[in-house]
Amino acid sequence: MRDQLVAANQETYWVPDFVKEKRFGNWLSEARDWAVSRNRYWGTPIPLWISDDGEEVVCVGSIEELEKLTNQKITDIHRESVDGLTIPSSRGKGSLRRVSEVFDCWFESGSMPYAQVHYPFENVKEFGEGFPADFIAEGVDQTRGWFYTLLVLSTALFGKAPFKNVIVNGLVLASDRQKMSKRKKNYPDPLEVVKKYGADSLRLYLINSPVVRAEVLCFKEEGVRDILKDVFLPWYNSYRFLVQNIHMYEKNWDVKFVYSEEMHDSVNTQNIMDCWILSFTQSLVAFVSKEMKAYRLYTVVPKLVKFVDHLTNWYVRMNRRRLKGDGGEEDCKTALETLFSVLYTMIRMMAPFTPFFTEHVYQNLRKALKETNDHQESIHYLTFPQHKEQFINEEVERKVSRMQEVIDIGRLIRERNTLPIKYPLSELVVVHEDSQYLEDVKSLEKYIVEELNIKILTVTREKQNYGVVLRAEPDVKEIGKKFRSESKAISQAVKELKSQDLQRFISEGEITVCGQTLGQGDIRLMHSFSGEKAAELSQKYQVHSAGEVLILLDVTRNQEMVDEGTAREVINRIQKLRKKAHLVPSDPICVYVGVKPLTHNLGKVVENFKDFISNTLKAPLQPLPTQTPSNIIIQETSQIKDAALEIIICSANGSPPPNEHKTSDGDKRKKLKVDQGNGEPFCKFVNVELCDVGTCSVLLENPKGKYILTSDALSRQVQVVFGIHGKRPQLYMTSDKTQPIEKNLSEQEVLQLHKRTLYAYLS
Repeated sequence: MRDQLVAANQETYWVPDFVKEKRFGNWLSEARDWAVSRNRYWGTPIPLWISDDGEEVVCVGSIEELEKLTNQKITDIHRESVDGLTIPSSRGKGSLRRVSEVFDCWFESGSMPYAQVHYPFENVKEFGEGFPADFIAEGVDQTRGWFYTLLVLSTALFGKAPFKNVIVNGLVLASDRQKMSKRKKNYPDPLEVVKKYGADSLRLYLINSPVVRAEVLCFKEEGVRDILKDVFLPWYNSYRFLVQNIHMYEKNWDVKFVYSEEMHDSVNTQNIMDCWILSFTQSLVAFVSKEMKAYRLYTVVPKLVKFVDHLTNWYVRMNRRRLKGDGGEEDCKTALETLFSVLYTMIRMMAPFTPFFTEHVYQNLRKALKETNDHQESIHYLTFPQHKEQFINEEVERKVSRMQEVIDIGRLIRERNTLPIKYPLSELVVVHEDSQYLEDVKSLEKYIVEELNIKILTVTREKQNYGVVLRAEPDVKEIGKKFRSESKAISQAVKELKSQDLQRFISEGEITVCGQTLGQGDIRLMHSFSGEKAAELSQKYQVHSAGEVLILLDVTRNQEMVDEGTAREVINRIQKLRKKAHLVPSDPICVYVGVKPLTHNLGKVVENFKDFISNTLKAPLQPLPTQTPSNIIIQETSQIKDAALEIIICSANGSPPPNEHKTSDGDKRKKLKVDQGNGEPFCKFVNVELCDVGTCSVLLENPKGKYILTSDALSRQVQVVFGIHGKRPQLYMTSDKTQPIEKNLSEQEVLQLHKRTLYAYLS
């Protein structure tokens, strides 16, 4: 039967495939006889009746057959009920008695496909339609357990495997690589992890780990925290930024924002970043659809997580002004529709992986959707998105990818030389032998100039014009360990490698030196300057390369650039103070600044860059008045370059902005609104803080004017959002727990809580 098992296994599809070929395949090729009996009391009795001399054996196939053979009514087939039953010998030699053994429990597990539908006694048609199963998923340890016993019994009965596709998971260990143990308490409480970081964070952490590649995961709570910080918060911020600017768009141009997928598909945007993110999104949809059909979860989730970075740190970051309406109504609408389209597609893709967060986002976004027959109550009723070929533009994706590479290298050079982005630099030089690469980079010059805060972008193929030479240094320690007696000769030969040899090493990843193959861990590549101006050039430029592209950043600074950097630092301090006061961009404010001592250069910088600072803040900038204003929101004094910068932010209309309120204990707290603007949100809501663990927003109605929560339902909703199990949180109006929310509030009284911050405590 061993050959039959191997043949049946070859007809199945495993993820990852090495488990099928190696671990499971090797086990099958060396399969030994399986003793299916156990000498125990508890278990399923083996239905074999045998004579005293062992010459006559009867295998009973059903209760009906057993009743006929024993001439007794059978109501219980547990061991204690059937052990006493005897079958008369067909040879007339006494009676046959049941063997004392019971089945191995794994035999029962392997019988699951048949036992669950009582086959072959019932449901024969249904069984035939669902066998073999489409897929099965279990841990890698089941290659010698459930996977094996299922295959053995199915092959013996039907000559084929009981499943078509197999997903194999790895094992989850404690952070110390030991098995999780209640006695050792070497793992965090799962409920506490869910309460702190949310169920979706835990879920995404696990399915974005080595476990989905049938490898071991050493569980670390910090990993769940990082998923929340690096994925969910940026993702939520991009969603919140969209909703905020939709409200601003509706307010500024007095129009209703309605998204129609059909209308958006017919719009031909000319903005290259819009084209890129739409193309990138649709390419991702095509990739995810293809990989999910192949059950390759380990390739899908990393791409989805990386997409959040592309969306938030590239598209939203580079289009903030457009999304805020700086380019006019039509440009703002196009940008908002693009971001809406991407987020709407993204949450449908991510819904199977992050069901709770995507549902939360969908319930708000759906209010801006044009009513259609496909307008569903839940995101989980929607179909998975189909990729739209008309949006995929490989040329645009290539251009932006190259732009990102240049920007990343430029940021790295700044970081290595402690040159903050706020300080402008004069020139960035991109060197590449491919003219198409340089054209792609030059076509996106405005984004590179803005992101790296440089004045000039230069692209060239002539590396020699800048006196840059590539040289290699051997990693003596690594080469010594590998080649011992030859290491000295190899190290010297590495130092003498020509530029063309090193370029080949860059493209191929290895090189042969003195008959030995060296990899990237054996050689360090370095750039230096040569020629008469080598010393001058090395002071002027900092150099870094990645693959075939070389970047030179002019790090020399003049006084004008230093002053501009200082002005940006002033803007940074004002914006931080604005955030500290819980203000949003739409709040009308006036900013007063003063510098002490009055003769310090900082005062001249503020005066010379007054318009630049004011335009960036979108608020008037004035010197400190002689009398303290009466409508102060917040004020603070900070130090910049040995000078004291006093900042006062006042309300421009004479009263505090609506987003600021005081609680009864005197603390100023921010209302975490869905829209974060002055426009009314789609539905009334409250903000809830749970025991200093986190903050969430809960809709009091959904849709507007319908399904209004009772106070009891509000408490249940808080319980669901925070993933609290077993305990119902008590809600209070104040953080000191002096004003509990009554349990019998009417719908009208609940709606009066709109925009309030409630405090949840577990009793």
